[in-house]
Amino acid sequence: MAMTDPIADMLTRIRNAGLAKHQKCDMPASNVKLAIVNVLKELGYIKNFKQISDDKQGILRIYLKFDNENKHIIHAIDRVSTPGCRVYVGKDEIPVVKNGLGNAILSTSKGVMHDAAAREAQLGGEVLCSVW
Repeated sequence: MAMTDPIADMLTRIRNAGLAKHQKCDMPASNVKLAIVNVLKELGYIKNFKQISDDKQGILRIYLKFDNENKHIIHAIDRVSTPGCRVYVGKDEIPVVKNGLGNAILSTSKGVMHDAAAREAQLGGEVLCSVW
């Protein structure tokens, strides 16, 4: 069966693995997913990730990060723009997540980046998800 929103599936897998206290989670890989995970690593929400080759599209393995009390670092990770309702913002309309405590991840003309980088580069784009 075809998946209608692979990014939402990835975010749900990360959320569920964190709640279940798993150290890693696997999912089918794609270029957009790799870019999102790269931003999550840059922001410090995950430990690491790697792409595993197989005979199909590859597997993306994400190593999750927990604090000293074994609580998942990611409190919430939500999809903003969906296939049925795309959310585009201009450079002056980039959302602030949890009064700056969280981050929005955007797909811009210069690639996938977090909200602060998009503001600095003065780029708008599609708001893929929010993390805090």
